[in-house]
This record gives sequence, structure tokens and C-alpha cells, in this order.
Amino acid sequence: MTGTIAKTMASFAHRPEVQYSGDMAETHYGRLVLLRHGQTAWSVSGQHTGRTDIPLTLTGEEQAREAGARLRENFPDGFIPEHVFVSPLQRAQSTARGAGFTSFHVTSQIAEWDYGPAEGRTREMMAQALGVPSWNVWDTGPLDLPEDLQGEHNEMLPDGTPVHVVNGPGESAEQAAARAGSLIEAVTPVLLDGDDVLCVAHAHILRLLTAVWLGQPADFARHLELDTAHYAVLGFHNDEHVIQAWNM
Repeated sequence: MTGTIAKTMASFAHRPEVQYSGDMAETHYGRLVLLRHGQTAWSVSGQHTGRTDIPLTLTGEEQAREAGARLRENFPDGFIPEHVFVSPLQRAQSTARGAGFTSFHVTSQIAEWDYGPAEGRTREMMAQALGVPSWNVWDTGPLDLPEDLQGEHNEMLPDGTPVHVVNGPGESAEQAAARAGSLIEAVTPVLLDGDDVLCVAHAHILRLLTAVWLGQPADFARHLELDTAHYAVLGFHNDEHVIQAWNM
């Protein structure tokens, strides 16, 4: 665990104790709900989609509406706008609006992991470029990729939408996790007051956020799967950080 992540996790250690009466806690903490954006052309093709700002597909828009219905069913009290945080990328903001959350905070703390040279490329394309049998971003991260894979180019989505792809140096999983952890630190007082928080963002950054929540190293996130327009619920049990629900 990096020093930055360790400091973030240490800040959660001083939480008020929960007093119990039998099996029931007298203190009720809020829940941290993580919603991944709906389908995009690149989530279908398997291209790594970090900072490239591509839209939802029509299927993704419908998925967002369906996710909103599930959230309303399971969180009937809803989320106040001040406690809804959304990535600056349009696929996340469109998902938030489609799910019924039209007012929210936009924060780069939960922008997707910057894949750098892997941006817009599939795992197979990366393996071919590197001359290796297989490639995984968890094993060889953006900062370990050769500089000759960096650059910029334009391409077209299947529906004809042009996109500009930037293959910069990227960031490590630990850097992305620390960035997500800063949002956890910011919303912890809200959760301790008993209010729920909703984050609408992307698969990898939400998985990394979950690793931080659990006090695990960034690499732990590789063992979590979060499908398009599905959500997870992080919370407390016996005053410990836990996953209450996943990939709902």
C-alpha cells in the first residue's frame, strides 16, 4: 500500500464507536453506492476507455434508465443532490441523468483510470504491440509501457462519431486509487452522519475505490467485476468497512 493510500485509510480510523443493544446497532451509518456507467461502443469492443470522452450507446442509455429504477426500488429515500458525485466524462454524466439524477457534483476524483499508452486499445492489441502472448493492465500498468506507444490519433465509433484518442504516460493503479480515496475521505463525514452517497463513474476507478474502502492494496481491485450500469453498495458492519452488495 502506498503512503498516500495508507494516509487516506488512517484517516478513517477515528470513527465513533457503534453502541449495540442485542444484535441491533443504535448508530446507523450511511451507505456509499457506486454506479458504473452504461454501455459504450468501447465497452462492447473491449477497448480500454479511460479519458477518451465517448457517449453511451442506445443500449447504454436504456441501461441507465433501468439502473435508476433499481436504485429507486432499493433506495426509496433517494439521494440528495449534494451527495451525488459524478465523473466529468460524458458517459458517466449521461448515466446519472438517465438514472434520474439531474443535479450532482462533478469531480475528477472518480474520472476513470488514465490508461496512457493502452487507451483505446484492447488487450490483444497491446499484446501484439508488445510482442508478448498476453497483456493485462494489472500486470503491466500504464507507467511500465514503452514511450513509443504514446501519441494521439483520431478514430470513428461504429455509429460514425469521431473521437480523439490521447495516449499519454497515464497513471499507476496506486495513483488512481489514491485519487479515488480522496473522495472517500471527503464523504466520510456524510456517511458517519447516516446519509447515503452515490458515485456514478467507471469500472476500474470504482473497483479501485472499493479496494481503498476495504484497506486493501490497489491490486485487490483486479478481483472485482462491475458490469455496465450495475451498482455496488459499500457500508459498515460492526464499525468495519465492508461490501454490502455487489454488481446489482
